[in-house]
Amino acid sequence: MKLSCFKAYDVRGKVPEELDELLAYHIGRALAEVLKPGAVVVGRDVRPSSPALAKSVSEGLLDSGMDVLDIGLCGTEQVYFSTARLRASGGVMITASHNPKGYNGIKFVREESKPISGDTGLKEIEALAARGGFGEAAGRGEITGADTSDAYINHLLSYIKPSSLPKFRILANPGNGCAGPVIDMLERRLPLRFTKIFSEPDGDFPNGVPNPLLPENRDMTAKAVVESGADIGLAWDGDFDRCFFFDEKGNFIEGYYIVGLLAEAMLAKHPGAKIIHDPRLTWNTREIVRAAGGIPVLSKAGHAFMKERLRAENAVYGGEMSAHHYFREFSYCDSGMIPWLLVLSVMARKGKTLSELVEERERLYPVSGEINREISDPAAAIMKVEERYSPGAVSIDRTDGVSIEYPDWRFNLRMSNTEPLVRLNVEARGDRELMERKTEELLEMMDKAS
Repeated sequence: MKLSCFKAYDVRGKVPEELDELLAYHIGRALAEVLKPGAVVVGRDVRPSSPALAKSVSEGLLDSGMDVLDIGLCGTEQVYFSTARLRASGGVMITASHNPKGYNGIKFVREESKPISGDTGLKEIEALAARGGFGEAAGRGEITGADTSDAYINHLLSYIKPSSLPKFRILANPGNGCAGPVIDMLERRLPLRFTKIFSEPDGDFPNGVPNPLLPENRDMTAKAVVESGADIGLAWDGDFDRCFFFDEKGNFIEGYYIVGLLAEAMLAKHPGAKIIHDPRLTWNTREIVRAAGGIPVLSKAGHAFMKERLRAENAVYGGEMSAHHYFREFSYCDSGMIPWLLVLSVMARKGKTLSELVEERERLYPVSGEINREISDPAAAIMKVEERYSPGAVSIDRTDGVSIEYPDWRFNLRMSNTEPLVRLNVEARGDRELMERKTEELLEMMDKAS
């Protein structure tokens, strides 16, 4: 029996149609079978259904003889941090991140916050949860509250020297998600001046579901940056594992250029280290990494693949243009808090605004931004595009979808791991008009195939 809420990397679905408290209990029992013995960290986001789902998962774990370390309302990265710090057997985060209201989900990690996804235990959890019929455990586990917030904040601040930061003006928009309380804790330890909007956690999302990756969700943050005279604008998704940047003019900064900034910042501390990047957009990242003495390493996109490659290469940092940023010292996991602290430290060290830091890179490597299309037969559409553009290509790479490079422009076309979409990214060398023209060409082919 297949459960519709089980996806490639996690559990995600409508409540209660696809995910309810009984299924959450069975998932807890199933997770215990995979992780036994030991304790499991359980955290939850701000959605109205999250407390009940967290309680049901916890009951499933407890009835299986596992102990539960309850860290309450938090962001996904706090589950990652706590699982590693408390040396738990695993961690569970109840969250639907940026999904619409009415949805919820569950993210899983095992010991040392290693991801549990389709190839590393998630299918087993699904099969066990679908089967049900769990036997009696030898004994019931114990639940205790756990607070790792002080250690977590100390870890975040270890990436920078707080006293070196000037009194930057920060516009922070948690979007009524879980980031607000962490921003409040950091504010007390940093010489920064914060203006906050939508900072109070509110699972009804009165100002819209927090997903700054959607262009229509950026206007409020951009406007607030200009009105407040901020040096930088920051916005997060619901469980704040992704952070999005706006410069002092209110312009949204593509995540691709942030990867280059963070790679340079980490290589300043770890000369010669490896940096992991995804194949969607590559030229800017590779150039910066090599110029800073680092080694760029290509990985398939997606958090499970990125984390696995970071561990295999012992890379210090990995970045995806989708605003997921991974750090070796953060158990190779992604964080939505470390990136903005590092960007502020780069701004302070170089004495430049964020717009000054990225405008040259934007000019050198203009990009289309990720463009999605629903296509009935994605594999056939990608094959047709590859047949059309392969002749004369300098290189063709199939690490993730297909990446085709010419001397002055390149593109990546791939199927989404999580949605029925084909995703296109195009970049060029210093020629925006060429990038735009090639983007239109490719979209025309894709639209004919849809």
